[in-house]
Amino acid sequence: MTDHQLPPGLYDFDQAQIGDRIATASVAVTAERIAAFADLTGDRFEIHLSDEGAQRHGFPHQVAHGLLVLSLVDGLKNQCPAQFRALASLGWDWAFRKPVFVGDVISAVMEVDAKRPTSHPARGILTVGFQVTNQRGDVVQKGRNQLMAYRPVQSSTSST
Repeated sequence: MTDHQLPPGLYDFDQAQIGDRIATASVAVTAERIAAFADLTGDRFEIHLSDEGAQRHGFPHQVAHGLLVLSLVDGLKNQCPAQFRALASLGWDWAFRKPVFVGDVISAVMEVDAKRPTSHPARGILTVGFQVTNQRGDVVQKGRNQLMAYRPVQSSTSST
């Protein structure tokens, strides 16, 4: 296990090591982002639309959609100076721990939890754990993402 922060760069399956970490930048969760997500998805449950709607369900303020927060995290992942050279996300195992409110600022730390080769010689699967926190350091979401990552293609020709 390496358990260290990766410097900027693009890391393929073979370069990534269990314990490698990447910290994302942060992003503000705004009322405009929540409204745009509600319009895009049709999820107009009242806790997402206003403080009053949220308060009717016991929340102090307007609550961001859990899937909006996950989408913002995926965007932060794809903007990091250090990234995994991946061709596809294979799935998410995700938990919504605490509500994210309008005005919260979120960021995430990713860590390679596992890796396994596939039958395809140019691909492997990375399991990347995520911990998403707000500006107070509260864990608001966490989970894992399976990434299909590229492997270097080995030349089959030999020099003599």
